[in-house]
Amino acid sequence: MQEILNQLKELSNNLYWTWNNDFHEIMEEINKDYWKWSSKNPVKFLNAIDKEYLFETIEKRNLRYRIHNLYRDYRKYITSRETYFEKKYYKTDKPEICYLSAEYGLAKSLRFYSGGLGTLSGDHLKSASDLGIPLVAVGLAYSYGYFRQVITDDNRQSELYELSDFDSMPMRLVLDEEYRPVKITIDLPGRKLYAQIWQLNVGRIKLYMLDTFVDENNVDDKRVTDILYGGEAEKRILQEILLGIGGMKVLEALGIEAKAFHINEGHSAFLTFERIKNTMNRHNIGFKEAKDLCYYSNIFTTHTPVPAGIDIFPKWMFEKYFGAYAVEDLKIDFNRLFEEGNNLYGQSMGDNFNMAYLAINNSNFINGVSKLHGEISRKMWALPESRSQIDSITNGVHTKTYLSGVSEKIYRKNFGNDWIDVDNIWKKISELPDETLWSLRNKNRKKLVGFVRERIIDSVRIHHESEDKIAEAQNLLDDSALTIGFARRFATYKRGTLVLRDLERLQKILEDKKRKVQFIFSGKAHPKDDGGKNFIHEILKFANRNGFKNNIIFLDNYDMEVAKRLVSGCDVWLNNPRKPLEASGTSGMKVIANGGLNLSILDGWWVEGYQKNTGWEIASPENYDSASDEEVNEFESKSLYDTLENEIIPMFYERDEKGIPVNWVNMMRGSISMLTPEFNTGRMVKEYHEKFYSKVR
Repeated sequence: MQEILNQLKELSNNLYWTWNNDFHEIMEEINKDYWKWSSKNPVKFLNAIDKEYLFETIEKRNLRYRIHNLYRDYRKYITSRETYFEKKYYKTDKPEICYLSAEYGLAKSLRFYSGGLGTLSGDHLKSASDLGIPLVAVGLAYSYGYFRQVITDDNRQSELYELSDFDSMPMRLVLDEEYRPVKITIDLPGRKLYAQIWQLNVGRIKLYMLDTFVDENNVDDKRVTDILYGGEAEKRILQEILLGIGGMKVLEALGIEAKAFHINEGHSAFLTFERIKNTMNRHNIGFKEAKDLCYYSNIFTTHTPVPAGIDIFPKWMFEKYFGAYAVEDLKIDFNRLFEEGNNLYGQSMGDNFNMAYLAINNSNFINGVSKLHGEISRKMWALPESRSQIDSITNGVHTKTYLSGVSEKIYRKNFGNDWIDVDNIWKKISELPDETLWSLRNKNRKKLVGFVRERIIDSVRIHHESEDKIAEAQNLLDDSALTIGFARRFATYKRGTLVLRDLERLQKILEDKKRKVQFIFSGKAHPKDDGGKNFIHEILKFANRNGFKNNIIFLDNYDMEVAKRLVSGCDVWLNNPRKPLEASGTSGMKVIANGGLNLSILDGWWVEGYQKNTGWEIASPENYDSASDEEVNEFESKSLYDTLENEIIPMFYERDEKGIPVNWVNMMRGSISMLTPEFNTGRMVKEYHEKFYSKVR
């Protein structure tokens, strides 16, 4: 049995398990309550569980063979040299691309993410692993991470910050030959900032995360990596200095020589300064020559379609941290260095330093995250023709991470255990019989309804409410009703309450007992975003009103587990941002492989994904650019109601003699066959490699 325990421990310490449904099922079968208690963290789970009980349960439930098989598949995955990269390019054991991001969404228990940027970064690493791309990643190990959302008695969001115990997570301190933590140092005004390095294994990829909670730092500096997106501008600039300059120092400390540097959003753009400094020292050349050399191997991905979304620091703050660095390390006047983030081909920031300007001025390769966002970015930045232009690589999702166990079992049954590698698999899946596809949809929805009931019962018990409340929660939702999901970061531009705009019309939809419709909402607003918090309050208020009760549910504390349950169980995924503020959006991509369909504004990725047989559009007014917010909201909400009433609801409930909505299933076929092969990070990372990574010099 020791061998089994060793195998489970090895599996637990590689985030390969985050996209393996079999692993999650085995943990649940060992002890579902423990698995839930551990926040689905297998390291914590195995550390805490009684070993005698563990071995007895494995024997009693005949799990030994399944664990062996899972471990065998994992070892085959980790050691295989038959990857996309090695088949198409060459064999290498050394990372050549460095990817930097301020957040990574990898697992529920690793609270290093807040929303779409983080889950995209996590999915990028997972697909880089699948493809065998020689990539290494750098981030920050936030001791409290992003907040836990708590809904108060008056239906308001409040924030709870919970300290993470890194020692009981799938990460380990990087140690030197004498078993001491490897640390990097950064010169700050009057002091040094120290950081230790944690290593996370994401399949074949190593992610190194910096942590300032070390004895050498003063109290304030220990807190540089306490909270993701917490604090004021000065806290933010320190985090970005650590991510960018510290990121380069991590590579130096570990002897990693990268050829390409991928700056994912502007947070890590200070990396460009450290690269220039190192190149100056290595080749004994000046600032301009070193900058020109580094320029051709920097890649910058921008994720915002508006200037207001970029990090900007006042000149005095930038000078505080980079005044001496300019003169002593880069051998140039401070104002010359300030220009790197102050002036973009004649576009001036006044007395401010813009992180996007810095990244663009120092990157040969730049891209937006959808075709539409690429167009918007080219207009927004208006780069001269004498230099490289802004390209676009549309985002994707790591399909297996968001694929439910139900969906995967059906795919395996029809196409074998290696179904994901079958040629034209999504076309073949779309050709499955109507009964099979409709069964997939019903089973996924039923699982979601069970999850929602369980979550709400847990909440009722925590608040010591009556048995009547528990009984009520046990009957929440209808597992055969049309289920519409809206879950994402509650930024105001995403307009989480658009569907509540005409309550009379909405109530009429929800009161139809023959054609039942139910909505499930979830998401967090940034602690300082009062507008987003008000949207959550409004949804919660209506969810408790007669006529809406049991038809509108808000699930608190949105995280990666809630996201996976929702994207697998919802029949329709609702997305209604104010155009063109959704640079890409990825949540709607996550429903596709689970048989869900999209109803969305034509913004971000949906401009590329929408066709008459893949989902529905929410129409916008012809005079969109000149219309007021009120006029746009009115027009688009009416289109939303019209589409629900006239197309979606009738199609869902129009059944043949077998009880199957044939037209609905055909829409599922179009969505699965046309969208899944395109909107995934496998395609996305290949595109990054072929367009950018392989072209650096």
